[in-house]
Amino acid sequence: MTRRLVTLTTCPNRAVADALADALVERRHAACVNIIPGLTSVYRWQGQVERDEEWLLVAKTTATAYTGLEACILDLHPDELPEIVALPVETGLAGYLAWVGEETTHRQ
Repeated sequence: MTRRLVTLTTCPNRAVADALADALVERRHAACVNIIPGLTSVYRWQGQVERDEEWLLVAKTTATAYTGLEACILDLHPDELPEIVALPVETGLAGYLAWVGEETTHRQ
């Protein structure tokens, strides 16, 4: 069984978050994407400290589907350098993890 991952990506607004979440699930790069509003990010970018209101995407995927997920985000995200972080899932409900695997398998 391929490893399961949880990925984090921030979006500048709800429209981008919705479009990315829809694309990731429709294209089977993620089984599920949670959209979390109301996030404030503080970060240094090009020598300046920035503060932005953002939306966080939490996507459940597999190591096998990750490459497609990353490519999809890079293709659709408006930021020059979007946040894309993948965290391994060490354990979880077996049925849920199986479902993640099934939903990220490309079917003909």
